[in-house]
Amino acid sequence: MAEVNYLPVLVAAVVVVVLGWLWYSPLLFYKSWMQLRGLDPVAAMAGAKMPGGKLLVEFVRCFLLAYVVARFVILLGLTTLLGAVHFGLFLWIGFPVILLTGSVLWENVPWKVAAIHAGDWLVKMLVIPIIVTLWR
Repeated sequence: MAEVNYLPVLVAAVVVVVLGWLWYSPLLFYKSWMQLRGLDPVAAMAGAKMPGGKLLVEFVRCFLLAYVVARFVILLGLTTLLGAVHFGLFLWIGFPVILLTGSVLWENVPWKVAAIHAGDWLVKMLVIPIIVTLWR
């Protein structure tokens, strides 16, 4: 079995951390995301600092996710952009969408909050397989 190439895994992890930061930033969904959670976006932004420990944990999460996806890409023998996109869509539907639907159904998470998270996960589930599939 082929070994995972760690460079595209690292690059994919960095890319999705940056895209996740952008997703939840004031440039995209920060204001809606905060308001839907009952928080004041202006007040939260006033004292906002990016905690280094949380950023490190987020990077590790994304690195592990990219590694696992890369292993599946190898096991499935994916080599094309279309194959990577199909795989990413199936991953997205099969995991984050199902989990987020459960949080809406059973934990009373507002569906709009879940939709914002689902969009972030869609980006991750497309970007990672594309990078690790095409960079082989």
